[in-house]
Amino acid sequence: MAAETFLVVGLGNPGKQYAGNRHNAGAMVVDVLARRVNGSFKNHKAGADIVESRYADARVVLAKPRSYMNLSGAATAALARFFSIEPDHIIAVHDELDLPPATIRVKSGGGEGGHNGLRSISAALSTKDYLRVRVGIGRPPGRMDAADFVLRDFAAAERKDLDVTLEHAADAVELLIEYGLEATQNQLHGA
Repeated sequence: MAAETFLVVGLGNPGKQYAGNRHNAGAMVVDVLARRVNGSFKNHKAGADIVESRYADARVVLAKPRSYMNLSGAATAALARFFSIEPDHIIAVHDELDLPPATIRVKSGGGEGGHNGLRSISAALSTKDYLRVRVGIGRPPGRMDAADFVLRDFAAAERKDLDVTLEHAADAVELLIEYGLEATQNQLHGA
């Protein structure tokens, strides 16, 4: 039997001007995972930068779409086709307004909660039944528009804990690959 293959897609916007934005938390987590395997991103014809690796007997493709967030689905679906990966082996890593900062949660399926990257992936895959690692960034302060909030860099107070949060989210991805959804939820979310 062939080893399983997982596609881990870190959502974000391309370009240096967006690199530190809250909306790029998913891409930051994929960067952590790539560093853990000493991987260098390569340009893939599907419209993403990828690192191919192995983890816990599984083949893993780490990907950062080169398109803007709201067009992430095209690269995700193209990579899934290229590597013959079913939706239940796709892990989308993304920022989550509805979770307090530094909170990590995992789930399969469900709604997109207004997240344009998830909406694009769901449309391109024709299903919402893929795995998600949600990186909490909290709600915007006061009356700030959510779109303005996610496109701002993490504040200084947030940045002091950001590296730990990104490491925990990378751990969650590895747990999903090795142990599956239920065991990962039990460990992360508490029983």
